[in-house]
Amino acid sequence: MNTAAPAPTPTTRALAWCLHLLIVGLLALAAGRAVADGPSHAGTVVAAAAACAAVYAAGPLVPRVRRSRSAAAWWLAAVGAVWLVLLALSPDGVWVAFPLYFLQLHLLPRRAGLTAVTVTAVAAAVGFAAHQHSFGPAMAIGPALGAAVAVAVVWGYQALYRESEQRRQLIEELTTTRADLADAQHNAGVLAERERLAREIHDTLAQGLSSIQLLLRAAERALPARPDAAARHIAAARHAAVDNLAEARRFVAALAPPALDGTTLAGALERLCATTGAHHRLNVCFRLTGDPVPLTTAHEVALLRMAQSALANTVRHAGATTAEVVLGYLGDGVALDIVDDGHGFDPEQLPARHPESGGFGLAAMRTRLSALGGTLTVTSAPGRGTVLAARLPLAPPTPSETESEARP
Repeated sequence: MNTAAPAPTPTTRALAWCLHLLIVGLLALAAGRAVADGPSHAGTVVAAAAACAAVYAAGPLVPRVRRSRSAAAWWLAAVGAVWLVLLALSPDGVWVAFPLYFLQLHLLPRRAGLTAVTVTAVAAAVGFAAHQHSFGPAMAIGPALGAAVAVAVVWGYQALYRESEQRRQLIEELTTTRADLADAQHNAGVLAERERLAREIHDTLAQGLSSIQLLLRAAERALPARPDAAARHIAAARHAAVDNLAEARRFVAALAPPALDGTTLAGALERLCATTGAHHRLNVCFRLTGDPVPLTTAHEVALLRMAQSALANTVRHAGATTAEVVLGYLGDGVALDIVDDGHGFDPEQLPARHPESGGFGLAAMRTRLSALGGTLTVTSAPGRGTVLAARLPLAPPTPSETESEARP
């Protein structure tokens, strides 16, 4: 009945109705016993009981009493005053003290409520003793015990309510945090997928389209003086387009690169070197060191993509005449080195990334290798060629990959 009171629930409303019925029943009991005992004071007692019931009924009906703690305190004072009149007229009014305890503890602050309960208990004991014209321990124990029970019940309920509220707030915070975490994970997943798509497109379709463009330009330069050379360049461009179409289809289906179908990583790199050397004016050789061990598909794809991107950059930017790709198994890791004798560059002064001019290759390589716990080292200087050195820790292949490799 005040702003600090808990919000009504079906349980609290049921308890409130029980309290209402208890007070009405006790007032009716006092009035009935007065009528049964004799007509001397029956009318006065019945009038006092009716007045107490009327004042009590005003509380739930007046909106201000429900909204204001001060109004509730004044209402309790009025109920208490009428009850004291009833207690002075009839000893049966002492029983109404018990529900009054609950009202006082529920509507008043803790200290004020405890004080009001104490005063009510003392008044009940003194009033009943006055009607009996004697005082005994039982007359004090009864109201005191009722007050103690009321305090324990109300304070226990309030403690449970506070704990329930804290738990509800915690659940709400956890729900909000879970929703925020889900949003953050979703956003992180979107960004990660976007970066993965960018790396795949850069290392496959973009490099392939760049190679086709270079071959078609070479065919243009060969015409009309060298039609045979132009035809070879056009055939190489057509072959590169077929390879890129296969890459795109595998890319959409989220499958391994077609260069790894039916062969090992070393075989795919050797074929890449041969294809690059045949399509461009670049002498590319492949060398394998160490004893090959099975690699996970993720490791093989990362190293193959790095080699494709590195050789494409060599063709486009380095102006190199020779390049070497070295795949080495180091026992606890695998290494891939790409070396060329091109113009070189300053690794500290890389051009800014641009959708048309590029500049994404090295960053994509580092991101791809870092996702697998690897590193990329770039060694270069103007006029001294370039060395790209990738290192990946060995990871055992998953059972599904082992089974797929064992199938014919």
